[in-house]
Amino acid sequence: MKTSDFYYDLPEAQIAQTPLEKRDHSRLMLLGKESGSVEHHMFYELPDFLRKGDCLVLNDSRVLPARIFGKRETGGAVEVLLLNDKGGGVWECMTRPGRKTEPGVKLIFGEGKLTAEVIDKLPGGNRLIKFFYDGIFLEILEELGKMPLPPYIKEELQDSERYQTVYSRHIGSAAAPTAGLHFTKELLAQLEEKGVEVCYVTLHVGLGTFRPVKEETVEEHEMHAEYCVIDAETAEKVNRAKREGRRVISVGTTSCRTLEAVSDENGMLREHSDWINIYIYPGYKFKCIDALVTNFHLPESTLIMLVSALAGRENVLAAYNTAVREGYRFFSFGDAMFIS
Repeated sequence: MKTSDFYYDLPEAQIAQTPLEKRDHSRLMLLGKESGSVEHHMFYELPDFLRKGDCLVLNDSRVLPARIFGKRETGGAVEVLLLNDKGGGVWECMTRPGRKTEPGVKLIFGEGKLTAEVIDKLPGGNRLIKFFYDGIFLEILEELGKMPLPPYIKEELQDSERYQTVYSRHIGSAAAPTAGLHFTKELLAQLEEKGVEVCYVTLHVGLGTFRPVKEETVEEHEMHAEYCVIDAETAEKVNRAKREGRRVISVGTTSCRTLEAVSDENGMLREHSDWINIYIYPGYKFKCIDALVTNFHLPESTLIMLVSALAGRENVLAAYNTAVREGYRFFSFGDAMFIS
């Protein structure tokens, strides 16, 4: 299967640069995964398309304000993006300029509130950096750090909470689980009043989610690893829904990857906390989820491959081309799709 099979042409003007004033006022495309049928609605209408007894699974990871700007001890500006917590104050990071952040270089942030030393250079160019500070590291990051917005968003985010879901709880993501950005607390309450069972998993989204597939064939791409947690309560809710023949609907590809990676061949879950690197593309047989709430994804990305595995490549590309013609907004702050 060719990576180019998942290309579509998107005018740059349709890449959403800022979130809408109201989270649930984005557009919502309904896509029939078997028929390829398309309908156009608004996200606040989502309760009309869910049924009593549906099990809706959301990712409650919270984005780390992981971009910090400082200087080298010897002078010169530096930007550091925190990726993975290795423990003991050590993080895997991306740095700019890379050639100025070789092992041994000392860094200063926030006039000395946070200092660091580059301790190793990793294959691929990332760095291991050890941080030194007084107090609580995450509180210092909240003060000094900025949101690590995707590279296609050029505008500064005015309110950092708009790159967090309203139900985010567990900090650790380098990027938002963006399908969840459309939900409001009021909309979630509406769904629960209707009898939809809402539960949560945690998957800390890595920047690899934006990494383009550079290999010519889909199968040769190596999927990045992400850390996920499923607690006993969520496992039991999903398993009960599966046993009773009720739909399991994941909000976002992150929730989908978590459920599919951890479930057994019958779609049953267990309590789990570990790294996963599941790669879903056409030909994959879904075990756990029945439907998906998602955003519109980058051409030739692993995410458009995942939704194509669920609804068929031809159906997905036809729906995306329709969305382009209809003026939908794309990517992280863009519109949404419900595949069922």
